[in-house]
Amino acid sequence: MSDLIVLGYDNHDNAKAAYQKVLDLQRDFVVGLKGLAVVSVDAEGKRHVDTPGKIVGVSAASGALWGMLFGLLFLVPGFGLLVGGLMGAVSGKLAKSGIDKAFKERVESMLEPGKAAVVIMATKITEDKFSAAMSSFGGTVLQTSLSDEDEQELAAELAGTES
Repeated sequence: MSDLIVLGYDNHDNAKAAYQKVLDLQRDFVVGLKGLAVVSVDAEGKRHVDTPGKIVGVSAASGALWGMLFGLLFLVPGFGLLVGGLMGAVSGKLAKSGIDKAFKERVESMLEPGKAAVVIMATKITEDKFSAAMSSFGGTVLQTSLSDEDEQELAAELAGTES
């Protein structure tokens, strides 16, 4: 099972500091990452995405799933593999897994000009240690989970194969 966590912040500096802390927590084995990014919105409303160069242990299928989630949640050009009818099929599977329209709308409402969010896709979280480490940054927390089965179905859908 993977957890998708979106941490919303009122400014870019807090989001960048929280992003760095999540990387530290991965090195300390508090969180196992499949994806990590900070999305910031400038004064004109343009979104900017920063991701670490490489996250240890991330497979190609996980990378494709991460990109697809970004494309659906943030409509960020260059992210995701959404073409043709794939968008509808993948959107349906995401809604079944808990990433529905309401979740997307809550994420969108976090990303107003001048604000930022840290987006985490994790396979493992030691919740008490993670919460304690991240509490000093404040912010708004949104979380949903993808079961292993949902994640495999999404990855198969992206690859164009049967699950």
